[in-house]
Amino acid sequence: MKIAILWHMHQPDYRDEKGFFTLPWVFLHAIKDYYDMPYIVSQYSVKVSFNLTPILIEQLQDYIQKGPSCDKNIRLLLKKTDQLTQTEKRTLQKLCKTVHPHTMGYDLDDRFFTLFEKEDLNNEELNDLEVYFLLCWCGNYLRNTNPLIQSLLRKSSFTQGEKEHLIDTLFSFLPSILPLYKKMQDEKKIAISTTPYSHPILPLLLDIGVAKEANPAIPLPKHPLSLQDDAVLHIQKAKEIYKAVFGKDPKGFWPAEGAVDEKSVALYKKENITWIATDEAILYKSEESDKYSPYSFEGVKIFFRDHELSDLLGFVYKNFPADQAVKDFAQRLPQKGTLFIILDGENAWEYYPKNGWDFLNALYAMLENNETITFDEASSLQSKRLKKLAPGSWIYGNFDTWIGDEEKNRAWELLFQTKRDSLHHSKDAYVQRQFLLAETSDWFWWYGYGHFTEFSQEFDTLFRMHLMAIYTHLGITPPNDIRVPIVGSHSMQATINEPQGYIYPVIDGKVTSFFEWLDSGYLNEEVSSTMQSNFAIQKLFWGENESSIFFRMDGEDIALLDCRIFFDEDEIQISSMAKDEIIEFEIDKNGCKKKEFEVRIEIYKKKKLLQIVPSTTRLYIRIDNDYSIHWFV
Repeated sequence: MKIAILWHMHQPDYRDEKGFFTLPWVFLHAIKDYYDMPYIVSQYSVKVSFNLTPILIEQLQDYIQKGPSCDKNIRLLLKKTDQLTQTEKRTLQKLCKTVHPHTMGYDLDDRFFTLFEKEDLNNEELNDLEVYFLLCWCGNYLRNTNPLIQSLLRKSSFTQGEKEHLIDTLFSFLPSILPLYKKMQDEKKIAISTTPYSHPILPLLLDIGVAKEANPAIPLPKHPLSLQDDAVLHIQKAKEIYKAVFGKDPKGFWPAEGAVDEKSVALYKKENITWIATDEAILYKSEESDKYSPYSFEGVKIFFRDHELSDLLGFVYKNFPADQAVKDFAQRLPQKGTLFIILDGENAWEYYPKNGWDFLNALYAMLENNETITFDEASSLQSKRLKKLAPGSWIYGNFDTWIGDEEKNRAWELLFQTKRDSLHHSKDAYVQRQFLLAETSDWFWWYGYGHFTEFSQEFDTLFRMHLMAIYTHLGITPPNDIRVPIVGSHSMQATINEPQGYIYPVIDGKVTSFFEWLDSGYLNEEVSSTMQSNFAIQKLFWGENESSIFFRMDGEDIALLDCRIFFDEDEIQISSMAKDEIIEFEIDKNGCKKKEFEVRIEIYKKKKLLQIVPSTTRLYIRIDNDYSIHWFV
């Protein structure tokens, strides 16, 4: 019997559009987990695997290169507490109270627990709580080896200078983390795999219809697009970052959340990835059952995670004494085959006593009496052929955690909306990067039902920030919908009237008569008085007759504007156009390839893209000479 354990290390991108960290979790897990985990392995004759996501590596490098000033919360921690505003004090107190005091506050003076429970803190007390907070996040390696941290652990109050010295010490520690992983991999003590760049649910990027294959009852977002080009970029960028840090190409990928399908496997194969892994639930849905054997599908090795044993480590054994937990784990080991254990390598330990120190040491001591192998080594084992691969993830064998309820679907719809609005800028490197960051699985994880975080508003802001940044970069006012928080709110909708009959306008750029646009469809983008001045085009009219489709746009500086119109992704030839008081143009129906399509109009001023109409909703029309079927939005 062989045992292969993979610890997954990941945090989403917490940087805003200016590169500042809005939340400090990468830094905090770095000083608590990212060094400790391989270090503990180095003390035993065992082999394990680590999965480091590219976006985590990138953020670690950012902290190392830029220092404390790149993190908004660390900058607040460095301020003297008597110079903080009340809002800043509330922000810091909220942050400091995210620790789990009884598991993370070990070795601290009892005063920490008093301050943690206290609501109204004076300046001195807040300063002390800030230092206690940082000490809570110090891993066992730092607590056992760093003289400054050891001295602070013995104190009950702290000076501003000690706080600053502590932060400097912690940042000085960061550069030692990634070299330790590389050294241990070079020594074949560990293997390191990675994940598509920003940790996206790759099958959903390829085709969100795969969610219905995994769960036929799930409702899907409206008007989807395939984001296959982005999916490929996620894999390629991950390989680039991995090679730059570890000096060679990765052999294996842990797909984000173990999310797989046959199309994504084909991409991994094309990018020369030897192995991937997912949950045993996918194996059973694929009509196979031997989870203790590697499988091969279309030339890629697939390992199936033992769900029960992995979850015991991640969620259950924290409640037991270390020796008792490890004894229970040992009794559950299979007698033959290869056992694949895969779980979060960082978030679990803050719920364990002493950050899992006693448990992990006892676990590795037990494993020294067993044969442990890395996942790279497991890829050389004999495998069984997998005839088909069912789509799904490690959670319930489906994708419901990231798609299907109102908030999750709304996020997908805004992503698709932004992609459509920027299709003609798909090669722009900045636009590409913002899309990759917006496709992070974590944003969709926290939307809607299933999970709770005190920082849901912050995550929502980060997701929408990436989409707004695309519009801003292209010189377009971001649509109102993207400005409205998804969490706990409904999307903003434009004022809409549908067409009532055929129209026969004169294309002269003027309102020739009151009646010429009377039966047209009408969309008013002035849904918010604060936004009116930002839109060059504020009203859109549309309609049809037997032979033509007509559009009218009202706004400011009409004579200076130009436009291009698209039905779905196809640019449409305009038969005639006039600009004066309004913009009017006509399109020959004979040039339409479809009866139903989405309409998008790009507005330019001096050859610069200014706006995409509509900006506050999506316009879908159906053309048909039988007007019993209306156009619709």
